[in-house]
Amino acid sequence: MPQRITVFTGSSSGASPRFAEIASDFGAALAEQGIGLVYGGGHVGLMGVVADATRQGGSEVVGVIPQGLVDRELAHPNIDRIEVVADMHERKHRMAALGDAFVALPGGPGTLEEFFEALTWMQLGIHNRPVALLNSGGFWDAQLRMLDDMVEHGFMAREFRERIVVAETPAGLFASLREWRPPRAKWQK
Repeated sequence: MPQRITVFTGSSSGASPRFAEIASDFGAALAEQGIGLVYGGGHVGLMGVVADATRQGGSEVVGVIPQGLVDRELAHPNIDRIEVVADMHERKHRMAALGDAFVALPGGPGTLEEFFEALTWMQLGIHNRPVALLNSGGFWDAQLRMLDDMVEHGFMAREFRERIVVAETPAGLFASLREWRPPRAKWQK
């Protein structure tokens, strides 16, 4: 089981209060499992919700945030550790280095971009850690159909699609993470 999970999620709260419930439930579940959180370091949107819930549950919360967002007063003031980096590229590299698994909660384009980068790095063998979608309420269904289309059209190997952890609940996600095994890298001989 991972010691820390890197979470990608929205810097906004979305149109439904259900999204904040999903983020809060996930943060509480991390704490119940004794798993720390690595995330984007903000106090806004679902990012702030998951950080607050994890910390309230007693688990470590590490935020990684670019200086430009600190300057806009978006950094979370009440987490265990905040690392300020130069830019978004450095942020993603640092978040990847600190986490043992990657999980995407509901979010927008930034969440998608972070998820796909982690997935691509897994395919290329840059890391051998699980990449997951918490699909509560079917939020990621359209994304999953797109990934299935990529397999069908020959742009993604079925093995990599099958290694993406997909679960509707935190408990289901944690169970799948315990069973996960890394795939062979795409270009490995």
